[in-house]
Amino acid sequence: MKRAVAALCALTLAGPAMAPSASSQEGRLDGGSPVMAGQDQKEALHFAGGRIHQAVGFGNTFLVTTKDGNVVIDTSSAFNVTRHRDLLRAVSTAPTRAIFLTHAHPDHTGGVAAWKEAGTKVVGQANAVEFNNYQTRLAGFFAWRNAAQFGGRLGTAANPNPGNFAAPKLADTLVEKEQALKVGDLTFVAIATPGETPDHMSVWIPELKAAFVGDNYYASFPNLYTLRGTTTRYALDYVASLNRIMALEPEIVLPSHGVPIEGKAKIRETLTQYRDAIQYVHDATVAGMNQGKDVYTLMREIRLPPALEVGEGYGNLIWSIRGIYEGYAGFYDGDPATMYATPPAAAAGELVTLAGGPGPVAARAQALVATDPELALRLTSSALAVDPNHKAVLAARKAALQALLARSKNSNEAGWLRSGIARTDAALNAR
Repeated sequence: MKRAVAALCALTLAGPAMAPSASSQEGRLDGGSPVMAGQDQKEALHFAGGRIHQAVGFGNTFLVTTKDGNVVIDTSSAFNVTRHRDLLRAVSTAPTRAIFLTHAHPDHTGGVAAWKEAGTKVVGQANAVEFNNYQTRLAGFFAWRNAAQFGGRLGTAANPNPGNFAAPKLADTLVEKEQALKVGDLTFVAIATPGETPDHMSVWIPELKAAFVGDNYYASFPNLYTLRGTTTRYALDYVASLNRIMALEPEIVLPSHGVPIEGKAKIRETLTQYRDAIQYVHDATVAGMNQGKDVYTLMREIRLPPALEVGEGYGNLIWSIRGIYEGYAGFYDGDPATMYATPPAAAAGELVTLAGGPGPVAARAQALVATDPELALRLTSSALAVDPNHKAVLAARKAALQALLARSKNSNEAGWLRSGIARTDAALNAR
């Protein structure tokens, strides 16, 4: 099993950060795109004495073999389906008795149709019905947001406004809190564990001491807020769900992104640190809110203590702090100006005009790129409110975006910065 984990590390973490169109070396959670994870995998990885088999992707697929057929846990993204199915069918061609979906994000549900056979049970958490409707309801919004974050082609959804309750049915068995399904010689216990999504569930196989935890564990601080947009993700739900999994005392934990954790002691150490990091950020944010601090102050002030630093290759502290703050309090920040429809960009544009127009602001932004590219980027946003086609402003904006990308170690941040550079280049090249 150590060799399997080593191979998985190579598949998911190797190689330099590249543009999303590059080939196989991008599975890491550190500023390179994770979308291409596992593209060089030649055979499935094997765990739990050869009973659990893994195909690696941005969204792993797991196959569990039993004496009465196979069980699939998560089905990855649509673009991974054929590769994953080939890898896992090379292990076993027995019938697929059940599919468990840890939650309804497309990188977990994209292969359901490919794996489902006559008689296959598809199991999801009960909140997946509304969560699927939510994702479908905002199909047009997510089409461009996901493309920007994950490096895809910008475009529109085929049906951008399908209606409020138009999601197709994925699961035929819905679990409220906990439900067991016996397949052959193994028991599969589906447990509601909200966190990444309200419909998140984990799968526990007591005979193998194996817990499949979906996206409630990353080798990075979690996305308590994701830049593509999300309903509120409650930090305390993560904490409770991690406690639920640790109480099982698993000997292997298998997340849907990245590397399994093996060994009871290692699992407890890893998940305890992860849980405590989430709890710390939550509690510090709430304490700051109760002290009357604004969200930007908390984003600047709150830092994890060294013992709780779990990395920020995928999720990010400052986005999470704002997600917690606004999840509790909503958009209103206490400034009466926020009550009205006049956008901040309108006032920023007036200030740019008072400063002499976009030209001087562009020059100031260029001067700040080397020392404070975040502020430089903000200045260009203000100047573009006055003249969205000003070449000097666009050039300064591109320089700021490139400086931020060069220092980025977060794959989601890098995706949005690359998208920003592409849009800025398009404006610069427009006649």
